[in-house]
Amino acid sequence: MKTDKNHYRCKKIFDTHVHIGGGNLGFDMTEDMVVTMLDRYNVDHILLSNCDCCEVDFDQKILPDKLQITQSDGLERTLKLARLYPDRISVAPFIKASTEGLTRDYRKLIEDNLDIIKAIKIHPYHGDISPVDKRVIPYLELAEEHNLCVVSHTGGCEKASPVHVYEAAKMFKNVNFVMVHMGLGTDNKEALDLLGKCDNLYGDTTWVPMSTTIEAIKRYGSKKMMFGSDAPIDGTDTYLHNRTNDRSIYQDYFYVLPDLISENDYDDLMYKNAERVFKLRIEE
Repeated sequence: MKTDKNHYRCKKIFDTHVHIGGGNLGFDMTEDMVVTMLDRYNVDHILLSNCDCCEVDFDQKILPDKLQITQSDGLERTLKLARLYPDRISVAPFIKASTEGLTRDYRKLIEDNLDIIKAIKIHPYHGDISPVDKRVIPYLELAEEHNLCVVSHTGGCEKASPVHVYEAAKMFKNVNFVMVHMGLGTDNKEALDLLGKCDNLYGDTTWVPMSTTIEAIKRYGSKKMMFGSDAPIDGTDTYLHNRTNDRSIYQDYFYVLPDLISENDYDDLMYKNAERVFKLRIEE
Protein backbone atom coordinates (compact mmCIF):
# COMPACT_ATOMS: atom_id res chain seq x y z
CA MET A 1 0.00 0.00 0.00
CA LYS A 2 1.35 3.39 -0.94
CA THR A 3 2.04 5.66 2.01
CA ASP A 4 0.23 9.00 2.12
CA LYS A 5 2.96 11.59 2.56
CA ASN A 6 0.57 13.94 4.33
CA HIS A 7 0.10 11.26 6.96
CA TYR A 8 3.68 11.66 8.12
CA ARG A 9 3.80 15.37 7.41
CA CYS A 10 6.80 15.52 5.11
CA LYS A 11 6.48 18.11 2.37
CA LYS A 12 9.30 16.37 0.54
CA ILE A 13 11.76 13.60 1.33
CA PHE A 14 15.35 13.56 0.11
CA ASP A 15 17.03 10.39 1.39
CA THR A 16 20.76 11.03 1.15
CA HIS A 17 21.84 7.46 1.90
CA VAL A 18 20.43 4.68 -0.32
CA HIS A 19 22.19 1.64 -1.78
CA ILE A 20 22.05 -1.06 -4.36
CA GLY A 21 24.31 -4.11 -4.25
CA GLY A 22 25.99 -5.47 -1.16
CA GLY A 23 25.75 -9.10 -2.17
CA ASN A 24 29.45 -9.58 -1.45
CA LEU A 25 28.69 -8.73 2.20
CA GLY A 26 25.54 -10.80 2.51
CA PHE A 27 23.04 -8.04 1.77
CA ASP A 28 20.44 -8.00 -1.00
CA MET A 29 19.63 -4.51 -2.24
CA THR A 30 18.25 -4.58 -5.75
CA GLU A 31 17.11 -1.94 -8.19
CA ASP A 32 13.54 -3.21 -7.93
CA MET A 33 13.63 -2.80 -4.14
CA VAL A 34 14.79 0.81 -4.48
CA VAL A 35 12.09 1.69 -7.00
CA THR A 36 9.40 -0.01 -4.91
CA MET A 37 10.57 1.91 -1.84
CA LEU A 38 10.47 5.23 -3.72
CA ASP A 39 6.88 4.66 -4.77
CA ARG A 40 5.59 3.01 -1.60
CA TYR A 41 6.88 5.76 0.70
CA ASN A 42 6.57 8.72 -1.67
CA VAL A 43 10.29 9.49 -1.57
CA ASP A 44 11.02 12.47 -3.81
CA HIS A 45 14.74 12.01 -4.31
CA ILE A 46 17.64 9.81 -3.21
CA LEU A 47 21.42 9.78 -3.37
CA LEU A 48 22.40 6.28 -4.54
CA SER A 49 25.65 4.32 -4.27
CA ASN A 50 26.66 0.72 -4.99
CA CYS A 51 27.83 -1.39 -2.04
CA ASP A 52 29.22 -4.04 -4.37
CA CYS A 53 32.34 -1.86 -4.45
CA CYS A 54 33.23 -2.68 -0.84
CA GLU A 55 36.80 -3.98 -0.65
CA VAL A 56 37.03 -5.68 2.75
CA ASP A 57 34.64 -7.70 4.91
CA PHE A 58 33.40 -7.05 8.45
CA ASP A 59 36.77 -8.21 9.85
CA GLN A 60 38.66 -5.82 7.55
CA LYS A 61 39.93 -8.75 5.50
CA ILE A 62 40.21 -8.25 1.77
CA LEU A 63 37.32 -9.82 -0.10
CA PRO A 64 38.26 -12.62 -2.54
CA ASP A 65 38.58 -11.70 -6.21
CA LYS A 66 35.32 -13.44 -7.08
CA LEU A 67 33.47 -11.01 -4.80
CA GLN A 68 35.20 -7.89 -6.10
CA ILE A 69 33.91 -5.70 -8.91
CA THR A 70 35.65 -2.67 -10.32
CA GLN A 71 34.56 0.76 -9.20
CA SER A 72 33.73 1.53 -12.85
CA ASP A 73 31.44 -1.49 -13.14
CA GLY A 74 29.78 -0.52 -9.87
CA LEU A 75 29.21 3.02 -11.07
CA GLU A 76 27.89 1.88 -14.45
CA ARG A 77 25.21 -0.18 -12.69
CA THR A 78 24.28 2.76 -10.47
CA LEU A 79 24.08 5.15 -13.40
CA LYS A 80 21.87 2.75 -15.35
CA LEU A 81 19.18 2.91 -12.67
CA ALA A 82 19.56 6.64 -12.12
CA ARG A 83 19.14 7.34 -15.84
CA LEU A 84 15.75 5.67 -15.72
CA TYR A 85 14.64 8.04 -12.93
CA PRO A 86 16.71 11.22 -13.38
CA ASP A 87 14.24 13.36 -11.45
CA ARG A 88 14.33 11.04 -8.44
CA ILE A 89 17.84 9.56 -8.28
CA SER A 90 21.25 11.19 -8.02
CA VAL A 91 24.48 9.22 -7.80
CA ALA A 92 27.44 9.00 -5.42
CA PRO A 93 30.24 6.95 -7.03
CA PHE A 94 31.64 4.44 -4.52
CA ILE A 95 35.44 4.65 -4.46
CA LYS A 96 37.91 1.75 -4.22
CA ALA A 97 40.95 3.70 -3.06
CA SER A 98 42.68 0.71 -1.44
CA THR A 99 42.68 -1.66 -4.40
CA GLU A 100 42.28 0.60 -7.44
CA GLY A 101 42.73 4.31 -6.86
CA LEU A 102 41.47 7.10 -9.09
CA THR A 103 42.21 5.68 -12.54
CA ARG A 104 41.94 7.69 -15.72
CA ASP A 105 38.93 5.64 -16.82
CA TYR A 106 37.09 6.14 -13.52
CA ARG A 107 37.74 9.87 -13.61
CA LYS A 108 36.36 10.05 -17.15
CA LEU A 109 33.28 8.02 -16.22
CA ILE A 110 32.55 10.43 -13.39
CA GLU A 111 33.22 13.52 -15.47
CA ASP A 112 31.01 12.24 -18.29
CA ASN A 113 28.06 11.98 -15.90
CA LEU A 114 28.31 15.09 -13.76
CA ASP A 115 24.73 16.02 -14.57
CA ILE A 116 23.55 13.16 -12.33
CA ILE A 117 26.55 12.63 -10.02
CA LYS A 118 26.31 14.85 -6.94
CA ALA A 119 28.82 13.34 -4.49
CA ILE A 120 31.72 10.95 -3.94
CA LYS A 121 31.13 8.02 -1.54
CA ILE A 122 33.89 6.88 0.84
CA HIS A 123 33.50 3.81 3.05
CA PRO A 124 36.51 3.73 5.41
CA TYR A 125 35.21 0.63 7.21
CA HIS A 126 34.66 -1.52 4.11
CA GLY A 127 37.58 0.09 2.31
CA ASP A 128 40.06 -0.15 5.19
CA ILE A 129 41.22 3.38 4.50
CA SER A 130 40.95 6.78 6.17
CA PRO A 131 39.35 9.74 4.35
CA VAL A 132 42.69 11.57 4.67
CA ASP A 133 44.83 8.68 3.40
CA LYS A 134 47.05 9.80 0.51
CA ARG A 135 45.26 7.32 -1.77
CA VAL A 136 41.94 9.09 -1.11
CA ILE A 137 43.24 12.61 -1.71
CA PRO A 138 42.92 12.43 -5.55
CA TYR A 139 39.21 11.70 -5.15
CA LEU A 140 38.83 14.67 -2.81
CA GLU A 141 40.65 16.85 -5.31
CA LEU A 142 38.25 15.62 -7.99
CA ALA A 143 35.31 16.53 -5.76
CA GLU A 144 36.74 20.00 -5.25
CA GLU A 145 37.37 20.44 -8.97
CA HIS A 146 33.80 19.58 -9.89
CA ASN A 147 31.98 21.03 -6.88
CA LEU A 148 30.86 17.63 -5.57
CA CYS A 149 30.01 16.73 -1.99
CA VAL A 150 31.82 13.90 -0.16
CA VAL A 151 29.77 11.45 1.91
CA SER A 152 31.77 9.19 4.22
CA HIS A 153 30.71 6.30 6.44
CA THR A 154 31.77 6.80 10.06
CA GLY A 155 31.97 4.16 12.77
CA GLY A 156 33.23 0.63 13.27
CA CYS A 157 36.99 1.11 13.22
CA GLU A 158 39.62 3.78 13.84
CA LYS A 159 39.98 4.67 10.17
CA ALA A 160 36.25 5.35 10.08
CA SER A 161 36.25 7.69 13.09
CA PRO A 162 34.35 10.96 12.51
CA VAL A 163 37.50 12.92 13.30
CA HIS A 164 39.04 11.89 9.99
CA VAL A 165 36.12 13.33 8.04
CA TYR A 166 36.60 16.50 10.07
CA GLU A 167 40.29 16.50 9.12
CA ALA A 168 39.39 16.12 5.45
CA ALA A 169 36.87 18.96 5.73
CA LYS A 170 39.59 21.20 7.15
CA MET A 171 41.91 20.28 4.28
CA PHE A 172 39.28 20.90 1.59
CA LYS A 173 37.30 23.90 2.78
CA ASN A 174 35.45 24.29 -0.54
CA VAL A 175 34.03 20.75 -0.37
CA ASN A 176 31.00 19.77 1.70
CA PHE A 177 31.53 16.61 3.79
CA VAL A 178 28.87 14.44 5.44
CA MET A 179 29.64 12.23 8.46
CA VAL A 180 27.29 9.39 7.58
CA HIS A 181 25.97 7.62 10.73
CA MET A 182 27.56 10.23 13.03
CA GLY A 183 29.82 7.45 14.36
CA LEU A 184 27.86 4.22 13.95
CA GLY A 185 27.58 2.19 17.15
CA THR A 186 28.66 5.08 19.42
CA ASP A 187 26.86 7.68 21.51
CA ASN A 188 27.47 10.14 18.63
CA LYS A 189 29.26 12.53 21.02
CA GLU A 190 32.44 12.84 18.95
CA ALA A 191 30.52 13.58 15.76
CA LEU A 192 28.22 16.03 17.55
CA ASP A 193 31.18 17.97 18.92
CA LEU A 194 32.92 18.04 15.54
CA LEU A 195 29.80 19.18 13.71
CA GLY A 196 30.19 22.73 14.95
CA LYS A 197 33.88 23.06 14.15
CA CYS A 198 33.70 23.25 10.35
CA ASP A 199 31.21 25.17 8.23
CA ASN A 200 31.51 22.53 5.50
CA LEU A 201 30.88 19.53 7.78
CA TYR A 202 27.45 17.88 8.09
CA GLY A 203 25.79 14.80 9.57
CA ASP A 204 23.03 12.44 8.52
CA THR A 205 20.37 10.47 10.40
CA THR A 206 21.32 6.95 9.28
CA TRP A 207 20.75 4.75 12.36
CA VAL A 208 21.13 7.91 14.43
CA PRO A 209 18.70 8.27 17.36
CA MET A 210 16.24 11.13 17.08
CA SER A 211 17.67 12.56 20.32
CA THR A 212 21.04 13.08 18.64
CA THR A 213 19.47 14.98 15.78
CA ILE A 214 17.51 17.15 18.21
CA GLU A 215 20.72 17.90 20.12
CA ALA A 216 22.48 18.87 16.88
CA ILE A 217 19.66 21.29 16.06
CA LYS A 218 19.77 22.77 19.56
CA ARG A 219 23.52 23.34 19.38
CA TYR A 220 23.99 24.48 15.81
CA GLY A 221 20.61 25.27 14.29
CA SER A 222 18.82 23.29 11.63
CA LYS A 223 21.35 23.53 8.78
CA LYS A 224 23.75 20.78 9.84
CA MET A 225 21.79 17.51 9.61
CA MET A 226 20.03 15.77 6.75
CA PHE A 227 17.85 12.71 6.41
CA GLY A 228 19.50 9.41 5.42
CA SER A 229 18.46 5.82 6.00
CA ASP A 230 20.71 3.09 4.49
CA ALA A 231 17.60 1.77 2.71
CA PRO A 232 16.82 -0.79 1.49
CA ILE A 233 19.27 -2.58 3.81
CA ASP A 234 16.35 -4.03 5.81
CA GLY A 235 14.19 -4.52 2.73
CA THR A 236 11.76 -2.31 0.85
CA ASP A 237 10.14 -1.40 4.18
CA THR A 238 13.33 -0.26 5.93
CA TYR A 239 11.50 2.95 6.88
CA LEU A 240 8.85 0.89 8.67
CA HIS A 241 10.63 -1.99 10.40
CA ASN A 242 13.96 -3.80 10.67
CA ARG A 243 14.74 -7.37 9.66
CA THR A 244 13.14 -8.78 12.80
CA ASN A 245 9.99 -6.69 12.26
CA ASP A 246 10.79 -4.34 15.13
CA ARG A 247 9.75 -0.72 14.62
CA SER A 248 12.27 1.22 12.56
CA ILE A 249 14.08 4.20 14.03
CA TYR A 250 12.85 6.19 11.03
CA GLN A 251 9.30 6.04 12.32
CA ASP A 252 10.45 8.55 14.95
CA TYR A 253 11.63 10.86 12.19
CA PHE A 254 8.34 10.61 10.30
CA TYR A 255 5.80 10.60 13.12
CA VAL A 256 7.37 11.94 16.34
CA LEU A 257 9.95 14.55 15.41
CA PRO A 258 7.54 16.98 13.67
CA ASP A 259 5.94 17.66 17.06
CA LEU A 260 9.30 18.33 18.74
CA ILE A 261 10.93 20.85 16.39
CA SER A 262 9.70 23.72 14.25
CA GLU A 263 8.27 23.19 10.78
CA ASN A 264 11.20 25.07 9.27
CA ASP A 265 13.74 22.92 11.12
CA TYR A 266 11.93 19.78 10.01
CA ASP A 267 11.90 20.89 6.37
CA ASP A 268 15.64 21.61 6.58
CA LEU A 269 16.30 18.12 7.89
CA MET A 270 14.08 16.20 5.50
CA TYR A 271 15.01 17.90 2.24
CA LYS A 272 16.14 21.54 2.22
CA ASN A 273 19.65 20.93 3.57
CA ALA A 274 20.19 18.12 1.07
CA GLU A 275 19.02 20.31 -1.79
CA ARG A 276 21.53 22.95 -0.76
CA VAL A 277 24.48 20.67 0.05
CA PHE A 278 24.09 18.53 -3.06
CA LYS A 279 23.10 21.50 -5.21
CA LEU A 280 19.85 20.01 -6.43
CA ARG A 281 16.37 21.49 -6.52
CA ILE A 282 13.51 19.02 -6.08
CA GLU A 283 10.26 20.01 -7.73
CA GLU A 284 7.13 20.07 -5.58
